[in-house]
Amino acid sequence: MSDSNEPEVVAHDREIDLESLKALAHPLRVKIFDVLSTYGSFTASGLAERLGESSGATSYHLRQLEKHGFVREVAGKGVGRERWWERTPGGINLGATEAKKTSAGREASQLVMREWSSSRERNLAEFLERGYDELDDKWGEASLVSLTNVFITAEQLSEFSQRYMAMVSEFADLHRYQKTPGSRPVQIQFHAFPVIDGEEIPSDDTPEGETTS
Repeated sequence: MSDSNEPEVVAHDREIDLESLKALAHPLRVKIFDVLSTYGSFTASGLAERLGESSGATSYHLRQLEKHGFVREVAGKGVGRERWWERTPGGINLGATEAKKTSAGREASQLVMREWSSSRERNLAEFLERGYDELDDKWGEASLVSLTNVFITAEQLSEFSQRYMAMVSEFADLHRYQKTPGSRPVQIQFHAFPVIDGEEIPSDDTPEGETTS
């Protein structure tokens, strides 16, 4: 259950347009967005310390992220000129058709996805290297690192991905804002994609010796 002291939040997934995607596509902005997503609210100076940047740089990029709706100021938190920032609630979708149609959109999307991938790989590697030594046994027993190989069609992959996202979104909506004793930041990582150097099995009406494109 979520913390009863947290306000009711109705979060909707957002389809990112090309202008907003290009605004996000800066390595430091992606890192700021990722930190706020993973750990919760920060000040510009707190982000600067964590990311090894100047507070002037994090302040500037926070304002740019705010301009495009990726982050927002935490109401009622902070003293004097100190401002706390949080990620705007709701998921984001980088696969907007508008963005895919342009080389600028594809390049921006690839930059964001590379930064995210590097961050997730780093977090997983740190867990595998240090988690079982530094965390209580209950966290190791509750965690799961898995890989499953299957032969499926694009339609079956799409169906599975939609079912997975519905399940994980429901779970995240229940627990995203809880600050109950014993809770800590947890990432739920999942990858499902075709193996690029594998071959697609031809349909029965494909001439022998040819493959589908």
